Amino acid sequence: MTAAWLDPELTTLAFCWRLDRRDGVSLGFTSHDRDLVIDGLAYRAAPGMTPSAISVSDGFEVDTLDIAGALTSDAITEGDMAAGRWDGAGVRLFAVDWSDPANVLHLTRGMLGDVSIRDGAFSAELKGPTAMLERPVVEQTSPECRASLGDRRCRVDLAPRTKVARVTAVAGLVLTLDAEEPSANAYGYGRIDWIDGANSGLSALVAVSDGAEVTLREAPAFPVEPGTRLRITEGCDRSLATCRDRFANAANFRGEPYLPGNDLLTRYLGS
Repeated sequence: MTAAWLDPELTTLAFCWRLDRRDGVSLGFTSHDRDLVIDGLAYRAAPGMTPSAISVSDGFEVDTLDIAGALTSDAITEGDMAAGRWDGAGVRLFAVDWSDPANVLHLTRGMLGDVSIRDGAFSAELKGPTAMLERPVVEQTSPECRASLGDRRCRVDLAPRTKVARVTAVAGLVLTLDAEEPSANAYGYGRIDWIDGANSGLSALVAVSDGAEVTLREAPAFPVEPGTRLRITEGCDRSLATCRDRFANAANFRGEPYLPGNDLLTRYLGS
């Protein structure tokens, strides 16, 4: 049923976007030429955003939408885009009567997909809830565990395996911390969550660890300075041996380490 405020020949219609980043930051933007305040959140007119054509259906078609906007120094920056702060951000798009913001017509929601930057502007794909239907229904077999360490299938408690540390030295991808690992390569395949510094709110993956040193898989989005605090979590190489010997969790191993692979078909008889 169409909202009554959309019926007049001359409407006071504006589009609004609410973006919720994974680090808890929420921003609002509008296509109107003035800022709007809706439910306590300010929707800024700069940078404005423009959507592609919007179609809403009750079927199972995969809903996608393209949005575009300008990069500014205080709202959406190229550095934040490149660092991944906007990856997987939740998005809600709705129309509003700018003369009476209580009149709202919800259009679509989803999360940001592919983001591209060009000539001081960005464009992004919005994936609707039905995009989840493109995911595989059945998992493929694998000699490695398909669970993630600490998730509901793995069930390993990560609280005692997580600690807050401080960087004391930086040499390329190698960070020296003020705390040592609890066992050999305990933080290998683990994760670092930056608490402060330029990378605050972002994460990094650990390749290997040795004593007080951890080697990152790739360089952080922004330089790391000595004194930066971080939260580091132990990792797992997803092998049955590690699951059994280090975590005593073989009962929850989600892999098939003894299932023959395709190489079985190429073996000669008697070899």
